[in-house]
Amino acid sequence: MRWLGPASVRNCVSKIAVKSEFQRVSDEQIQLVPLYIKPSSGWVRLQLGELWEYRELLYFLAWRDLKVRYKQTTLGIVWVILQPLLMTLVFTIAFGRFGGVPAETRDTPYPVFAFCGLLPWQFFAYVLNNSGNSLVASERLITKIYFPRLVIPMAGVLSGLVDFVITFVILLVLMVTYGILPNETIWLFPAFFALAVACAVGMGLWLAALNIEYRDVRHTIPFLIQLWFFVSPVAYPLRVVPEQWRWLYGLNPMVGVIEGFRWTLLGQGDDVGLRFVFPMLVGVIVLISGLYYFRRMEKDFADLV
Repeated sequence: MRWLGPASVRNCVSKIAVKSEFQRVSDEQIQLVPLYIKPSSGWVRLQLGELWEYRELLYFLAWRDLKVRYKQTTLGIVWVILQPLLMTLVFTIAFGRFGGVPAETRDTPYPVFAFCGLLPWQFFAYVLNNSGNSLVASERLITKIYFPRLVIPMAGVLSGLVDFVITFVILLVLMVTYGILPNETIWLFPAFFALAVACAVGMGLWLAALNIEYRDVRHTIPFLIQLWFFVSPVAYPLRVVPEQWRWLYGLNPMVGVIEGFRWTLLGQGDDVGLRFVFPMLVGVIVLISGLYYFRRMEKDFADLV
């Protein structure tokens, strides 16, 4: 499908303005160039450059998500701090004290261990839920004007980054409180954060596109997030998983993300190679396939929504 970009629209508006102002050219003298619009078929191009052209819309939608989420709330953005702290407290009591679940090493207090796992998980869960329901929530916007639909789920990623930064600062304060300094592998932290973004965006695009066609998906998303939480090492270390099942467990890309965060920040984990190779490969596959599937279904969004 061929669409007029922002530059083409501006040129058309300029030509119309000049004609209406001077009236020097009659309608019969204007040479009309036919524009054929037809649905795309076969392999589609990602055209990710359009995101940069519509970056102002992307920032606006992200800012709208932030304002709507904390609108008319008493505590406001303080909820970003309270949620992981309260969950860490519950994990410490339920798993660390009563459940007897140990941290990866004895030198690491369980609250720091659990909070470090919650840091990437909350970002992933938020982006997954926000992106999966974003297209249905933006029905009026999609049916009225053209813009790259990829902007809508990507806005949820930007708003999730704000929460991530605030939570990351709280983790650093918690580490200093317990006398823990970041490990020398901290320089690899951006790589594992990029893997978290890739997993969240890829799965979010899959769910967003499927949610347009099958509305049962929106009821599945909360259950999927809850199930994914229990099969990810957020509240327990990876070594509690039997050795013979770890290769299958490692296919979950969030295993590599969570363990990577603990390895780069707390210095935990020995088997760095095989533990993270599979999750990275799976994360890249999920991201690329999600992008192509989203773009392939994009032409039908306005009709199905």
